Amino acid sequence: MYYPLWLIYAAAVCEKDGFDIVFVDAPAAPLNEEQTLEIIRQKAQDPRLFVMDTSTPSIYSDIAFTEELKREYPKAFCMLVGTHPSALPTETLAVSEKIDAVARREFDYIVRDVARSLRDGADPCMVKGLTCRKDGKIISNPDMEHITDLDELPFAAEFIKKHLNHLDYFFAAGRYPAIQIFTGRGCMAHCNFCVYPQTMHGHQYRLRSPENVVAEFQYIADNFPDVKEVIIEDDTFTARRERVVRICELLIERGLNKRLKWLCNARVNLDLDTMKIMKKAGCHLIIPGIESGSQQILNNIKKGTTIRQIQDYIANAKKAGLFVHACYMVGNNGETHETMEDTFQLALKLNTDTAQFYPLLPFPGTEAYAWAKGNGYIKGGYADYVKEDGTINCVLELPNITSEELVRFCDDARRRYYLRPRYIMHRIWRGLQSPEDLKRSLKAFGSIKGYLFKRA
Repeated sequence: MYYPLWLIYAAAVCEKDGFDIVFVDAPAAPLNEEQTLEIIRQKAQDPRLFVMDTSTPSIYSDIAFTEELKREYPKAFCMLVGTHPSALPTETLAVSEKIDAVARREFDYIVRDVARSLRDGADPCMVKGLTCRKDGKIISNPDMEHITDLDELPFAAEFIKKHLNHLDYFFAAGRYPAIQIFTGRGCMAHCNFCVYPQTMHGHQYRLRSPENVVAEFQYIADNFPDVKEVIIEDDTFTARRERVVRICELLIERGLNKRLKWLCNARVNLDLDTMKIMKKAGCHLIIPGIESGSQQILNNIKKGTTIRQIQDYIANAKKAGLFVHACYMVGNNGETHETMEDTFQLALKLNTDTAQFYPLLPFPGTEAYAWAKGNGYIKGGYADYVKEDGTINCVLELPNITSEELVRFCDDARRRYYLRPRYIMHRIWRGLQSPEDLKRSLKAFGSIKGYLFKRA
């Protein structure tokens, strides 16, 4: 259960600007629609602005709930945010006349400026970054500039402390409880499937200063005595080596490395020396997007990495004593049954601490979506991106591989990976080194053993 980080930062910016905030994260509680409405009735006095976070598979449900809000609060301005309306603003607005606007791309300052307009009696449809319904027409304003001084943003941890219960959120690979933060936005890589750089924050990596980042670590240590982990949600935290090293040095100087562990996404060009100081500074897990065991597919999806880089990276991580959670994906341009097996064999060879295998989910706004949609490879609609229970579904139907085969491969890959005697012994050995890891491994195994053995 992830924190709704983008919505948190936007709400925190508005609160910093003097606005009263009511923040409801219904899935985390969880709350149904009526319970959510009742909280709004009790806590929101004459609400003027509703900001609804959305996703592709839930978009119609999100719109339906917003329609309920508009019926109950007809004078309120209702806007949608997130990757889906950012990628398809006109299509999203066309679904319902109850939606006043959608925000495109990074929306912190868009939401703040809409709130200012409503407060001051100005026209919110003049705000940059909005696609808005005005005089019966849908208009799109110029883009809002990306935020360059990220030190201006409030700490997510402060907002979480005031408005949320940190015990409602967890990340399976990390220690519990944990706090999630951004230390930068944007990603310099151009992977064709990655939705956030292509629809939200772009490819220019904008950074918080090391001092600002470590100040938030200090805030977490001082204000969340039970929190054991900081999850750095940057697409690629390690893109700027000098900055990573400085953050690590400051964490060590302040002794925060002894108080908090942390994990991050880390591209496979990370070097051994940086891994070592990250480990010393409290990092225990890195998460690379390995994706495929086929170099041709890595080239096709513009990954910008090589199999040799991947192998060296994993070897260095083991030398540095870092855990690795490897991400693999099938169904990309050029995929065959043979390349899928190449991916699994690479996973066996790398033998990382944990691994995930999923079919490609081509989200609107990405090059992968344009490729799949243009070739007629997507079956079903947005709601089909997940199953009824909320787990990931497969909407790809490739000429040579069916969606069922993609799902079956991923299911079998997890079973073949996790039920290996070598892997089980590896987890036991890791657990002897870290009781916390052993506890987490046993809990995870208890949760999925029926699934694994059923598949077997």
